[in-house]
Amino acid sequence: MKQKTSKAGPRVEVQIDGDSEDTEEARSPMTQEALTIRVGHSPDPDDAFMFYALAKDKIDTGRYRFTHEMADIETLNRRAETGDFEVSAISIHTYPFVCRKYALLGCGCSMGDGYGPMVISREPMALTDLRGKTIAIPGERTTAFLALNLCLGTGSFKHRVIMFDEIPQAVAEGKVDAGLIIHEAQLTYTRLGLHKVVDVAEWWAGQTDLPLPLGGNVIRRDLGAQQMREVAGHLKAAIEYGLEHRTEAIAYALQFGRGLDTELTDRFVEMYVNRWTLDYGERGRRAVRELLVRAHGAGHVPDPGEIEFIG
Repeated sequence: MKQKTSKAGPRVEVQIDGDSEDTEEARSPMTQEALTIRVGHSPDPDDAFMFYALAKDKIDTGRYRFTHEMADIETLNRRAETGDFEVSAISIHTYPFVCRKYALLGCGCSMGDGYGPMVISREPMALTDLRGKTIAIPGERTTAFLALNLCLGTGSFKHRVIMFDEIPQAVAEGKVDAGLIIHEAQLTYTRLGLHKVVDVAEWWAGQTDLPLPLGGNVIRRDLGAQQMREVAGHLKAAIEYGLEHRTEAIAYALQFGRGLDTELTDRFVEMYVNRWTLDYGERGRRAVRELLVRAHGAGHVPDPGEIEFIG
């Protein structure tokens, strides 16, 4: 494995072997060249856990060669607009903007099931106190920002984009009135003496009785139906391997947990790699549709049309 380090996190390229649904002749290395699938995902414990089996050659991927590039989620959202990766993690908020290029995979989602991104402040505040305030956000295409707009109302607050892992400190130093946090900051913000104002997934559940679909994996449509299904199968197998070999997968994910020990890494992974990640299920699919219908109605996203889940 070759590894390089960038500002957004480690960039990892791996070559892996795996299964295929093709005929024996198609699977033969003498008759079938390796197909490279570039995967974009976040340098975070949950994504690292999800892709552990690929990064460490734990499963067979046949004719497919997977390479991995890590970047923060807002960067991945923007790069999906130009179709940079065959497979990428994106925010569900971004899907309507890229749905002509990509379809959603049925596996790999991060679901906020009664918990999720939250707004934090230096002093205790009520939800209504956020109106007119400047709130640091991790990106304008994140689902966290979309949910906050639905919660507070468009135009009711000002926002400032700050790298997700710098938001808690910006709040603590008074650079902004409040901050919208994602990833491991949801477990560590109290170390800075900060206070939760609202959890947008809790708010969403109260409004809809549904989980909040935060992120998902998408696959580029130009691969064609057969390759899309085959790649989906390999990615699901990787997630299943991590869940079945939790201890070793957590040990791998630990290196991506900024400020998290083993216990907190395991807790964070459990929040976002679970039964929802293996498959949205009907309720999860309904949650995606409900979020995007409401977002479209509020003028935040284009009409995504019929939402297709592969695998």
